[in-house]
Amino acid sequence: MNLGRIDLNLLVYLDVLLRERNVTKAASYLGISQPAMSNGLRRLRDLFDDPLLVRTSEGMTPTERAVELEPIIRGVLATVDRAVQPRTEFDATSSDRIFRIMASDYAESTLIPHLLRHLRKNAPGVTLDIMTPSDVSFLDVEQGKVDMVINRFDSMPQSFHQLTVWNDSFACLMSKENPILENFDLDNYLKASHVWVSKTGMGVGVGVDPSDVQRLGWVDEALAKQGNHARNIRVFTRHYQAAMLLAEQKDLVVTIPSKAAKLQLSNPNVVIKEPPFEIPPFELKMAWSPLLQNNPAHRWLRRLVVDIAKQVD
Repeated sequence: MNLGRIDLNLLVYLDVLLRERNVTKAASYLGISQPAMSNGLRRLRDLFDDPLLVRTSEGMTPTERAVELEPIIRGVLATVDRAVQPRTEFDATSSDRIFRIMASDYAESTLIPHLLRHLRKNAPGVTLDIMTPSDVSFLDVEQGKVDMVINRFDSMPQSFHQLTVWNDSFACLMSKENPILENFDLDNYLKASHVWVSKTGMGVGVGVDPSDVQRLGWVDEALAKQGNHARNIRVFTRHYQAAMLLAEQKDLVVTIPSKAAKLQLSNPNVVIKEPPFEIPPFELKMAWSPLLQNNPAHRWLRRLVVDIAKQVD
């Protein structure tokens, strides 16, 4: 094939079409008209001698050839992106860039405040747009619409780059007037009323089924392994700040990551105790799109997050 007849823009069109699987959405994403995108699709079909995307009852569906091409095209575009990136390093002190970060409530409470303090002092023009897990999909991250995600993940697309921010253990937070403080053992822990708090993964959340131990997470899985025990959960929340406020009620126990619990060290109304059973530690991870891997500004942000996390840790 004569490489001179290939328009690199067509490969960009194909990449977006395969992500969006919709001509109108792809055109909107690229900022071009729908007729221009349709014309691009026709040229792509001629170039590869394949329909690439066909209409089905489920919308535009990629052909077998398109599925084969998708990782190849993405790799080519990533290579081109690396080639055209400026060789100069990112100047944070003079930048007015906006970084969009999806952070879990846990990460937003424990890590982000330290990051913000550093930015206000050393990169005052940089702005953070903090998004919740419900605001973002893995597709948004893959397309580079979101700079990074910081959360605990059960699963993640293999194409993503990822890094462990830190490891954390668990602690129990409760009122200093809670009667079980006198004998905080497993039996009294099981008799107590509990607050469940978590929001892992991404996407719109759904209601919790108290009988689904695996979906309840680390604490309840660990408790079940101790002897098929279960917590008497009376409140389900996705917000750590709300859970920490509820810990002031004298009949509730809140079991949360230790770094979140330590935010209440100066609160005279609550105490922090070690759980009366073993709970495996977990990893807080940072993940980002391969499209941003070699971007100088993004490299700077990743290094900064790692440095800040070490200080907090």
